[in-house]
Amino acid sequence: MASIIESNTTPFQKVAIDPVTLDIIENALRNARVEMDTTLVRTAMSPGIREQGDAFPLIADHKGRMIVGQFGSYIGPFLEGYTGTIEDGDMIMLSDPYSVGGAISHCNDWLVLLPVFKNGRLIAYTSMFGHQSDIGGKVAGSMPIDATSIFQEGVRIPPVKIWKKGEYNGDLIELIMTQVRTPEWCRADLNALVASCRVASRRVIEMCERFGDDVFVSACEDLLERNHRAMKHLIENAISEEKVSFEDYICDDGLGYGPYKIKCTMWREDGRVVLDFDGTDPQSQASINFFLNENMMRMFFGIYMIMVFDPQILFNDGYYDLIDVRIPEGSLLKPRFPAALSGRTHALGRMFDILGGLLGQKTPEFLTAAGFSSSPHLFYSGTDKAGKYFQLFQIGFGGIPGRPLGDGPDGHSLFPNFTNVPNEFLERYFPLVIERYETEVDSGGAGLYRGGNGIRMSYRFLEPGMIAIHDDRWFVPPWGVNGGEPGARARKILEKPDGSQSIVPNKVEDLAVEAGDVLHFITWGGGGWGDPYARDPALVGKEIVQGLVTAEGAKAYGVVADGNGVVDSVATEALRETLRAARGGTIEVFNFGPDLDTLRQNSEAETGLPAPVAPSWNTARHYALAAE
Repeated sequence: MASIIESNTTPFQKVAIDPVTLDIIENALRNARVEMDTTLVRTAMSPGIREQGDAFPLIADHKGRMIVGQFGSYIGPFLEGYTGTIEDGDMIMLSDPYSVGGAISHCNDWLVLLPVFKNGRLIAYTSMFGHQSDIGGKVAGSMPIDATSIFQEGVRIPPVKIWKKGEYNGDLIELIMTQVRTPEWCRADLNALVASCRVASRRVIEMCERFGDDVFVSACEDLLERNHRAMKHLIENAISEEKVSFEDYICDDGLGYGPYKIKCTMWREDGRVVLDFDGTDPQSQASINFFLNENMMRMFFGIYMIMVFDPQILFNDGYYDLIDVRIPEGSLLKPRFPAALSGRTHALGRMFDILGGLLGQKTPEFLTAAGFSSSPHLFYSGTDKAGKYFQLFQIGFGGIPGRPLGDGPDGHSLFPNFTNVPNEFLERYFPLVIERYETEVDSGGAGLYRGGNGIRMSYRFLEPGMIAIHDDRWFVPPWGVNGGEPGARARKILEKPDGSQSIVPNKVEDLAVEAGDVLHFITWGGGGWGDPYARDPALVGKEIVQGLVTAEGAKAYGVVADGNGVVDSVATEALRETLRAARGGTIEVFNFGPDLDTLRQNSEAETGLPAPVAPSWNTARHYALAAE
């Protein structure tokens, strides 16, 4: 446990905070968090952080509980495992998930933690972590699909002080930068993380100077308590004592095995929510394991509850004691060291689909279809004609699921604050041309509310090099709900200069490309919500004109229209009557599409790829060994 050294040990006094002061402090904290993001994107260099915003800030109280932020507090698990000292003038850096109980989930995420002292007394923490484009290891980008150990995934940084009592540890930073392929980016991005934390630290000090230390600390307590009351009310009214279960699958591990099951059972017990992942498959030999920290899962659950039921609630760590998370040791979600972790994004994304399937079972009107699902990655590296090394890491977007309130957005990120890398940026800094960047027509699942379409992004490579692709939802489709249809599956096509095409896997490493090759990077569509035969035919006709649906695809909604979006009303009503009769009177809550056996039988014909082979293990024996 960390030893916090203070020169002023006077305890804080809890004081009453009037609503106006509380509102001012709350909004000042929100603004400081926004200022952290702004500082980061203005000073970082890598496209992943600078352009896409793959970084996550937080401001926590003196106990390490997040007051404002995005990804939940990892400070508590860090403090539990850290045996060093925390003093005024320190700044801590780390990237090793195993050193903090999965509070960060792979080594590409570099985390900076700044304890904020005022008059010698710890008053808050500010922190930011961001995804580094490269940290060394066996492949460019440091996320090898075929890794069987975390030692193959680049430099691992345990909690170390990059500033100690105000003195910079430059030798340590040089040691780290020597291990990476893109030291200029990593150095700039690290400095951006540091600057963001220092900006927030100054804002916290300013608030304390304006209102007083005790008022600031008491306001943080009130914000946590308010969140606790709100979440307690939501849990009591939305979560049943009766157990409900849901399971979904990671399509494959990139080595030919899969799918991998993630199962969660939820119920309310003694005023708390229990999320039990018993039944989840054992850890993979490859890198798709997701070391899921319990606080991170509490954060996922809280965000989902807040966004569905009351988006006005300030998200913070105040409710964590209301959620009991149980994850089996040795499972895909709590792998044993030194399991590889770099490809954890697929399981991370699937958490949101699973939460949607759990939380809506008792109230189907609140269900959300599947489609958050993953975070597609593309890597492209090589040496250009001038002898200069280049390396691209880019996050792609899929279709967001249909929702109770409307259609899913087309081509949107798993994380709400992410943005795309502008094509102009890509073409300026990398030897490639973006020939197509558009929604993939008909890929969203049909429904009263359509699932969002996926994206087709066509890259023409101008230099020979190596590419890697990380994506999912190519085998098990994103499911629909309340009568909605599943979304289309992801696929990747490599086209040679002579026009010949070949299907390439959605998880592939070190695939050689030549100048003139085109990669068609096509992501999955979101599942549909509600009866597609209840969708307004005129809207379907409009979407034909917009290029979101084809005339043939309109038949999934029971709509007959021409290529100009002109709807034949009589033919539409006749087709809908036929389709309703064929479907029968019962509309299932979930539409998963074909079962796994059927998917395996038809995989080659439908996807152009062989079905993954089911992993063979004795789950009960595996968990027994893990417990020993």
